[in-house]
Amino acid sequence: MLRILTVLLLAGPAYAQDLVEGERTFFVFCSSCHGEAGRGDGPMAKILTVPVPDLSMLRINNDGTFPMTRVLRQVDGRDPELAHSGVMPAFGMLLEDIPVPHQLPSGQTIMTEKGLLDVALWLESIQE
Repeated sequence: MLRILTVLLLAGPAYAQDLVEGERTFFVFCSSCHGEAGRGDGPMAKILTVPVPDLSMLRINNDGTFPMTRVLRQVDGRDPELAHSGVMPAFGMLLEDIPVPHQLPSGQTIMTEKGLLDVALWLESIQE
């Protein structure tokens, strides 16, 4: 609890989300399946038995709103309800970082890991 309160008090430029870091992390962990631009055309996509989604279409496929909470939960993969449907690996443990607050469009503030949020914000930035 003290760690979360400290982060909330210090959250600001030192913990600013970083699209460059999000893109780098996406390249390292996600591009082999999703492709460098997130369009589902990575080299591994050809051999997978399920279609790899085009992540640049998340906003369009969600009635014009980027599904930030769903993206965070899906990439994290530790949510027992999602568990990546047994298809996508869980990356939450690999993206553990400094917990940071993030305000959703609804006004609700959530706490998430900075590395995970960087990837999600980069995904939001590449939407069609």
